Amino acid sequence: MRSVVSYIVLLMLSLFLSCSEQKEHTAPAINPADSASVMTTYGVNTMISDSGVMRYRIITERWEVNEVRNPPRWIFSRGLFLQQFDEQFHTETYIQSDTAYYFTTKKLWHLIGNVRVRTTDGLRFNSEELYWDQSRHELYSNKFSRLVTPERELQGAYFNSDERLTHYSVTNTKGSFQSEDAFEKKNENTNNKKGEADTVAVVKRSPSQPVHKR
Repeated sequence: MRSVVSYIVLLMLSLFLSCSEQKEHTAPAINPADSASVMTTYGVNTMISDSGVMRYRIITERWEVNEVRNPPRWIFSRGLFLQQFDEQFHTETYIQSDTAYYFTTKKLWHLIGNVRVRTTDGLRFNSEELYWDQSRHELYSNKFSRLVTPERELQGAYFNSDERLTHYSVTNTKGSFQSEDAFEKKNENTNNKKGEADTVAVVKRSPSQPVHKR
């Protein structure tokens, strides 16, 4: 009988010790910067208005709206195709990239990877990165860029333009020009080892007129 009682006591003691040694498993604290987006939409084809006027069409496989991260942003991690319209709802520009961010409070687009811009009057722009500051109505890139128009072709390390692509500049340029083009070209010696010239081309273009379909 004593052996049975001793066995029961030992069993209860072992159960008590095992329960007292259990550890509480808790998840790490949530970092506000990693909080989930307030909206994630797939297969998007939608129109976006600006000041009450429909100005853009967005086509993307995945669109996230994150208001928690600083600054708040829209995230297009699976590519973006953006179509821009003028006030008369005529197409002006097509823009696409592999990844894109739109910082809502800054009104700033950051396009990354295979950035392509094409206007209806034949201008084409290629780069690996492009910023579009809608507050300043400015486009710029710090990466190697290539710009082609019906009149000229330019390549350079830095690109800056108004958002209608009618007045732009490219540094460290190389390309071909027609003599009747209205542009300024200035050479300045740099301090690089090769002693090459740093070329700046500033070009003004007349804004294209929309094509009205009959």
